[in-house]
Amino acid sequence: MATPPHGLPGTPGGYVVFGPQANCTLDVCPVEWSVYKYRPSIAANSVFIALFGISIALHAVLGFRWRQWNFMVLMIFGCIVEIGGYAGRLVLYNNPFSFGGFMDQIVLITIGPVFYTAGIYITLSKTINFLAPEVSRIKPELFYWIFIPLDVICLILQAAGGAMSTVSSGSSQTGVDIAMAGLGLQVGGLFFFSVLFVDYLARYVRKKPSSPLDTRMRLFFGFLGGAILLIFTRCIYRCYELSKGYVHSNLITDQGLFIGLEGVLIVVATFCLCIGHPGFIFGRDEAKAVSLHTFDEPANPESKA
Repeated sequence: MATPPHGLPGTPGGYVVFGPQANCTLDVCPVEWSVYKYRPSIAANSVFIALFGISIALHAVLGFRWRQWNFMVLMIFGCIVEIGGYAGRLVLYNNPFSFGGFMDQIVLITIGPVFYTAGIYITLSKTINFLAPEVSRIKPELFYWIFIPLDVICLILQAAGGAMSTVSSGSSQTGVDIAMAGLGLQVGGLFFFSVLFVDYLARYVRKKPSSPLDTRMRLFFGFLGGAILLIFTRCIYRCYELSKGYVHSNLITDQGLFIGLEGVLIVVATFCLCIGHPGFIFGRDEAKAVSLHTFDEPANPESKA
């Protein structure tokens, strides 16, 4: 069978392999003519859907148990978006040329982690207020006003870029550039946030060296930081993958790389956020001082007379 012209969606037989007018099927076109050049794995994508479903149940239980509504809604919505994306990949297994399936998964899987990072930003802001806001270099409220709008912009750019590129049958470099801008902005925002996150913990421990973090708090910060690292790594991979566009890219055709650096990293991050859940800190019954004493503000329990 003839090879379709490079860079064009049409084949010599008059079939369209990619875009809104795609009419290829596996009955008349080889899978090598599809964008991915492979049939997405039923096993891998089904496992991801099941794991995101389990994550929804866990976050729902934790959210209702600790009454952390904002965090719960963001986690659940992110998982629902991911499930929709991997359902699109199952559609591509049956028909690798399905424009609807491709558009569904490329947009939804790309924007899914934005909801997780929004939950992380809110959580750190609450944590700083809970522990010692005076230790932070910036006001805790700024984590809302800086990073949440940044997340919204990233979401809009990634969704718009993916939609433009697929609607144009992959010929829109502008669409790729817009999606790249969204991913790049997300990487930059996560990096800046991570610096502030690590800086706050270092300053907090330095100001309060007498074992300020118990086991529960260490687990909370450890798994929260682990989720950030996983999402950050995934975003770098997607930037690298997208750098060559959606069509005729040797990166987008590597299914193993996608499963390992997209699916596995994000699903593990959602479970990390079950342990790094704000309810384990803010939902405790025991009272805790809003601001712990520092070297500059020594405690003197005998001063009360």
